[in-house]
Amino acid sequence: MEEISDAMANVNLNDNNQKKNRIQVSNTKQPLFFYVNLAKRYLKNHEEVELSGLGMAIATVVTVAEILKNNGLAEEKRILTSTVDMKDETRSRPIQKAKIEIILRKSHNFEELMDAAAEEREHDEANENS
Repeated sequence: MEEISDAMANVNLNDNNQKKNRIQVSNTKQPLFFYVNLAKRYLKNHEEVELSGLGMAIATVVTVAEILKNNGLAEEKRILTSTVDMKDETRSRPIQKAKIEIILRKSHNFEELMDAAAEEREHDEANENS
């Protein structure tokens, strides 16, 4: 698992064209809903968000995308799959890791849904304080 995290950190450093709306997902560094909430924040500022993951993190990427789609916040634009060569210190030759990139765009009612969720949170907080 640490190999994947290290590999993703290396990909992040070597990518000179790093997009401002790309989230590189790890299945070991952060909990699932960290990425869901981060994607929501990215969608507030951009029309699209790109979720990317390697190896075992692919399941997390797909789950985050499905949560956003099922909640009506995003629509699927494109899914790309590939393999990337990764260095492995224990072997002399590189190993291949599966990679997925899912590009989501804001749904038409994204702003309405986010406003309703914020209103609900404020209402819940007011009830807790009274």
